[in-house]
Amino acid sequence: MTTPRKPEFHRGLGLFDSTMLVVGVMIGSGIFIVSADMAREIGSPGLLLVAWIIAGALTIAGALCYGELSAMMPQAGGMYVYLREAYSPLWGFLYGWTLFTVIQTGTIAAVAVACARFTGVLLPSISEDHYLVRPIRISTHYAVSLSTAQLLALGVILLLTFANTRGLQYGKWVQNIFTVAKSAALLALIGAGIFVGRNAAALHANFGNFWHARGIQPLTATLNATTAFGLFVALCVSQTGSLFSADSWHNIAFAAGEVREPEKNVTRAMVIGTIVVISLYLLANLAYLFTLPLEAIQHAPSDRVGTATLQAIFPGLGTALMAVAIMISTFGCVNALILAGPRAYCAMARQGLFFRLAGRLNRASVPAWALWIQGIWAMVLVLPRTFTPASGTWGNLYSDLLDYVISAALIFYVLTVAAVFRLRRNRPDAPRPYRTKGYPFVPGAYVITATIILVVLFAYRPATTWPGLAIVVAGLPVYWLVRRASGRDVMASDKATPVVK
Repeated sequence: MTTPRKPEFHRGLGLFDSTMLVVGVMIGSGIFIVSADMAREIGSPGLLLVAWIIAGALTIAGALCYGELSAMMPQAGGMYVYLREAYSPLWGFLYGWTLFTVIQTGTIAAVAVACARFTGVLLPSISEDHYLVRPIRISTHYAVSLSTAQLLALGVILLLTFANTRGLQYGKWVQNIFTVAKSAALLALIGAGIFVGRNAAALHANFGNFWHARGIQPLTATLNATTAFGLFVALCVSQTGSLFSADSWHNIAFAAGEVREPEKNVTRAMVIGTIVVISLYLLANLAYLFTLPLEAIQHAPSDRVGTATLQAIFPGLGTALMAVAIMISTFGCVNALILAGPRAYCAMARQGLFFRLAGRLNRASVPAWALWIQGIWAMVLVLPRTFTPASGTWGNLYSDLLDYVISAALIFYVLTVAAVFRLRRNRPDAPRPYRTKGYPFVPGAYVITATIILVVLFAYRPATTWPGLAIVVAGLPVYWLVRRASGRDVMASDKATPVVK
């Protein structure tokens, strides 16, 4: 009697599928919103575009550097594997810990609720104020509730998690369809803004005073972007919005075990995908500036710059059009996040650093247990609410958590890019099917620029940066406990990485 073969990862993602995953996971709702806050911090049309160019240059440089690492280590796991191999299992675990507790799951929760909010534009009964279970206070500042918007967000996460457990083909086709649709919607917004919505008043106000600062939001009681140092700080602080909007581009590396010719296609997908998205983001901001004067961008209702742009072009219809576009965009983004994350948890589990069940593949050759563990935690994060007694307003816990870990995630990015230098020194003879273009200048520029941004964030945004570091550090005792419980040596290379067919 022959022993049944265990399910193996199936290489079912081609270059187009992989690129669609990169584009799909990057474009959520951020590009339609964050430019308002960035414009208030920076204060001029020209510098708003400069801030996006900085974010774009960092993102593309990061993709070029990650390409070398993904070509060296083309197995499932992505950044977890790179950090583990370049430094130690501890660094890989701390990233995986932060990824699971906040970065991936918190983003899934946030984007799913954004999808529900914009559905509420078309169906007013779906709202965060329409409660099925009114907020149950846990403390002065925290509560748990269930609104119709939260219920829909839970449904989106549940549906897409289930679809991805059915096999890679299901997740891939959902991703391809929605990424093409959202890219078309963003292109339509860009075309409408540049060619239909352009008006003389906005063009004169923005491009006639391209570098002139106005409507500036102070950074501190004594600092704003009207001074040279204040402008430097504002450009660094504004990156939290632009970098978050362009984040998760490396998620395709989590699924490298399912990419055909991963030594080539993971790198190509990251580079092509990031260039496409950053180009679309810059054009979207040009569309905003062609249609709205800077003051209107700075004070767009609820920071919804994309909605304000379409409303200016199509009065009475723009809000609904933008709602549909964001619903499509966020649904596809949630699917990409749900698909990618569990591949990292699977790699961790096979080294004894995550729930053991997460390392198993089901009959469809996907990590179903990891998918459900991620989905359940993301759904849990949808429910807690925050309360601000001074204003009497409700918020969402995941929003605070994501604010906290943006800087922490940037630390891991810096470490991963620096791993290119470290591995070139420590493993000079390792096969490198792809080498970072512009080495050592490209990775060096990334490390220096991102480190400067981090230092400024920790100095001028301590309320949101230091708690993020605390979340990462909280993983240290967990690592110790997991190591003791696993009773195995995780210092070895990933010998347990699943064989692929």
